[in-house]
Amino acid sequence: QAEKKAKVIAVMNVVEEPARAEAQKEEEASPPPAPQQPTDPASPSVATTPEPAVADAGDKNTSKSADDEPEYEDGRGFGIGELVWGKLRGFSWWPGRIVSWWMTGRSRAAEGTRWVMWFGDGKFSVVSGARGGPGGGRSPPQGVPMVTSCPQVCVEKLLPLSSFASAFHQATYNKQPMYRKAIYEVLQVASSRAGKIFPACPENDETDTSKVVEIQNKQMIEWALGGFQPSGPKGLEPPEEERNPYKEVYTEMWVEPEAAAYAPPPPAKKPRKSTTQEKPKVKEIIDERTRERLVYEVRQKCRNIEDICISCGSLNVTLEHPLFIGGMCQNCKNCFLECAYQYDDDGYQSYCTICCGGREVLMCGNNNCCRCFCVECVDLLVGPGAAQAAIKEDPWNCYMCGHKGVYGLLRRREDWPSRLQMFFANNHDQEFDPPKVYPPVPAEKRKPIRVLSLFDGIATGLLVLKDLGIQVDRYIASEVCEDSITVGMVRHQGKIMYVGDVRNVTQKHIQEWGPFDLVIGGSPCNDLS
Repeated sequence: QAEKKAKVIAVMNVVEEPARAEAQKEEEASPPPAPQQPTDPASPSVATTPEPAVADAGDKNTSKSADDEPEYEDGRGFGIGELVWGKLRGFSWWPGRIVSWWMTGRSRAAEGTRWVMWFGDGKFSVVSGARGGPGGGRSPPQGVPMVTSCPQVCVEKLLPLSSFASAFHQATYNKQPMYRKAIYEVLQVASSRAGKIFPACPENDETDTSKVVEIQNKQMIEWALGGFQPSGPKGLEPPEEERNPYKEVYTEMWVEPEAAAYAPPPPAKKPRKSTTQEKPKVKEIIDERTRERLVYEVRQKCRNIEDICISCGSLNVTLEHPLFIGGMCQNCKNCFLECAYQYDDDGYQSYCTICCGGREVLMCGNNNCCRCFCVECVDLLVGPGAAQAAIKEDPWNCYMCGHKGVYGLLRRREDWPSRLQMFFANNHDQEFDPPKVYPPVPAEKRKPIRVLSLFDGIATGLLVLKDLGIQVDRYIASEVCEDSITVGMVRHQGKIMYVGDVRNVTQKHIQEWGPFDLVIGGSPCNDLS
């Protein structure tokens, strides 16, 4: 039992990566999985209008009768712990796990809906079970910061993981790292349950972790497409201990999803060795309490805020946050680049400006600003109660629009526009040889050029060359329209040599008329023609 628990720990209840954020998701009308849609957002988590009230910790202890009530017993299947595919409009079918409302810390799911934890980002995405989705009434009144959160998944939009052959979308797998990560995670759980063992790839210090994981992922996908043999769908059923809604699970280690390279979870009963012996892509999970502790140390002046990642709390800082005083880790940088400027249908950014995450976000009331800030970052960095104060403020100008530059520990950088530009600037030009630059020829040494114009039209090419001050020695044009030829002859006083249909021009003609300094090859009906 302890060994099974350790395997479950590795994947279940994945801690939200602060850099991963929630992209807009709405319910789709058609349940069948057939036509797949590629997905551009990083994951299928969404933010919509206010969800059911958060379940208070005290209520869990006092309302024992509510806890004892059976869950998901509406006769529609999909019980706690089952691996499923979920479908929401605009996204490919995405793998997830049915979880109890107790795990989410929120209210019970309505009849016909399920709480689903999505693989890939470990978040609890939700969508209303009613037809038409939760889109209505999302936009807040003018100037009022909007709080968004997550809805529940309708049962009609779920498929068992055994439908892998019809639900898996190869195009999305090739395009989206988050989708590859989700497939890897769900197949890790599936293979563990089914007792399927895949041959280990030889690995040494020079082995590329991403390649090893990619090979293993392909093996698992082939196994899934083949029907999860030999056990089949029966082998994917959750063990009895995972069906317990009050079973507590923790994730002790996680992997940074760099280039879709995800090291497998630690084997059961094998403790982690010293971090100096681990590969650099493996790091400890930085949970919210760790970030709170580090921020507290900054407030007590025991630590420099530039030494911690203000997005997630990691101490593995590789650069500075482009907008606010503080550090940023490589993982959060990757997510910032990917998610920072994704927008919802209402025109606001989908993610928190600080951490590119957040379940609940406050939207700026400035008409010229589309930024949002999550409640967690606001209360942690600005001060306790700052989020509630912002909600009551009308209109609320965000921390990028306000006249002040300092809000508690949240200090806006004075040179943030240039820093943001440099943050997104690519350095791919360093991978290539510098382009050859030829010095200009002095005007007195320039010679008239010879031009061959195909599909010449009304001699626009010659007109433009004259306007540019370029001397033309000879202009040979291929044109079949008599009216266009007449225009050219009249406008340019017979300086154009017309040679008829371009299909009759041979190599011999080119050698006879050339050599040419410029060939204009605009096709018929082209703007240049």
